[in-house]
Amino acid sequence: MTSKQQPLQFDFKAEQSFSSFYAGRNHEAVQHLQDSASGKGEQQLYIWSEQGLGKTHLLQACCQQAYQLKRSSFYLSLDQKKLPSTDILQGLESFDLVCIDNIEECAGNNAWELALFNFYNRHRDNGHKLILAAHVPPNFLPIQLPDLKTRMAWGLTLKLQELSDVERIAAFTCKAKYLGFEISPKIGDFLTKHYARDLPALWDLLEQLDQETLIAKRKLTLPFLKQILAKE
Repeated sequence: MTSKQQPLQFDFKAEQSFSSFYAGRNHEAVQHLQDSASGKGEQQLYIWSEQGLGKTHLLQACCQQAYQLKRSSFYLSLDQKKLPSTDILQGLESFDLVCIDNIEECAGNNAWELALFNFYNRHRDNGHKLILAAHVPPNFLPIQLPDLKTRMAWGLTLKLQELSDVERIAAFTCKAKYLGFEISPKIGDFLTKHYARDLPALWDLLEQLDQETLIAKRKLTLPFLKQILAKE
């Protein structure tokens, strides 16, 4: 792939938009991300948090917002077990916004670290926006290339704050409403007691409820929820 070629377009996750994200105490971080996606604010943002707090959702939302504003955007998620060819970075410097998820997954891979360093310089020289996401702050990244690790800390670093039990259910309710079904207070109380402290489990449950309510063409009630959970 030559530098003139464009990478394959990624699949937008339509449900992962800013309108379906419950910001809670992360309102300021979300505002910074929206500014960057719009072409304003910091040239580079680095967001980090534990799993399940919405990093992937927010990066997808940034790309969608940029696209709606007719700005070119690209989302790339890294997985150490199946890293793509570094060729995917060729041409990315032409995009107005690039979002790289799970940046720590390329750490220790010499070819990827060097390719990412070269992409980083090209993209920054073009004045384009870069948003990175990881599970650790930039100084804890196990990246071996010193110059690349230094660049990870450039720009603004944002930590997504943990949500309280009440906020977690509010986030769940917000996303459920976006998908087309209501969460009653009784269901909210039930989830607070049984699921609130495990966000990844809540998001898995939400996908299951979305499918089950569509298949059954039924409103989500507490008895129906318990019936769904009994299948597990």
